Amino acid sequence: MAEEAKSAPKKERKMKAPAEAPAAAPAPVQAAATVVKKGGPAKGMYHYIGEAWKDVDSDQMKKLMWQRMVDWRKEETFVRVRKPLRLDKARALGYKAKQGFVIVRARVRKGGLRKHRIRKGRKPKRKGILKITMKKNIQRIAEERTSKKYPNLEVLASYWVGEDGRHKWFEIILVDVNHPVIKSDPKINWICSSKHTNRAIRGLTPAGKKGRGLVRSRGIGAEKVRPSLRAHDRKGT
Repeated sequence: MAEEAKSAPKKERKMKAPAEAPAAAPAPVQAAATVVKKGGPAKGMYHYIGEAWKDVDSDQMKKLMWQRMVDWRKEETFVRVRKPLRLDKARALGYKAKQGFVIVRARVRKGGLRKHRIRKGRKPKRKGILKITMKKNIQRIAEERTSKKYPNLEVLASYWVGEDGRHKWFEIILVDVNHPVIKSDPKINWICSSKHTNRAIRGLTPAGKKGRGLVRSRGIGAEKVRPSLRAHDRKGT
């Protein structure tokens, strides 16, 4: 009996030993540390340029735009600039900082048509002066005027850069289709084809396609839009 009494405590000691193991397990701390280290992808310069132009009414942009309007009002209608003001937008539309690309800032008046006031021959109600606007938007008009100003260049695209109470300013991306650098670039030499001659006047630019209803209108209700309004006797929108 004495031998059994001595052996019993040894068994209890063997059973109690594993209970002290969980104190040395720091696994939850490592998992929490990895969660803290996770973050979003790195954002580049173009992202922050685009974010700044989304909020033009911010205090910093207001000061810049106010000074730009003061300077631009003193300039001519068409001004060739060295670099695009909205670099992210220009690159997205196909601009490259290489030979053959030209940036022109164009100014266009705001509002509807400027029609002459009729003095006699009808009621004032029927004079047809007020509340008459063109189907073309102001951006498309700026592209067409720039294309006529620079007949040896083709309009690639354009984007808005500012406006005041009387005018709007757009930067027009022009391409020299006869330049050897443009002809040898497989990503832009498609514009050298004769299919893209006078593309701004024919409504082949992004602004022109949007005004013709080719961007957002598809399916039912847009049957007369494609391939063009002229193909359907001008019965489209």
